[in-house]
Amino acid sequence: MTSADLPLINATLNGISGCLLVAGLALIKSGRKDAHRKCMLAAFATSSVFLVLYVYHKYWVVRGIHTPFRGPPSLKGLYIAMLLSHVVLAIAVVPLALVTIHRGLRERFPEHRKIARWTWPIWMYVSVTGVLVYLVLYVIWPQPVIR
Repeated sequence: MTSADLPLINATLNGISGCLLVAGLALIKSGRKDAHRKCMLAAFATSSVFLVLYVYHKYWVVRGIHTPFRGPPSLKGLYIAMLLSHVVLAIAVVPLALVTIHRGLRERFPEHRKIARWTWPIWMYVSVTGVLVYLVLYVIWPQPVIR
């Protein structure tokens, strides 16, 4: 594994987190509270590993230099809107997830459900758009290889 693999690893972690979020929602809707708790904690752990690797990649590997959009100019506005909403909501989801998890672990279920109704869709959006950003930058319109 090299530092060039980090974007794919991060996208994979985002995808896994999204899958765990969907599974967690299905589990709680079917009444399987213990499995829901484990699944949501796994989603949080996966997202946490992503965050550590993302910060490492941005700070130590690319030194804060952004990856440019190389797609058609007609789609750049849409991409920027997606990226901006992704970044803003990614920042917001951290405290939301922490509070949601705390309330669930403390078995404060009415308060947990109340905030989880906001946390889940935001977290899901961040996970999905994280994968989409990767696909746009590295698969659909890849960056040139720098040697």
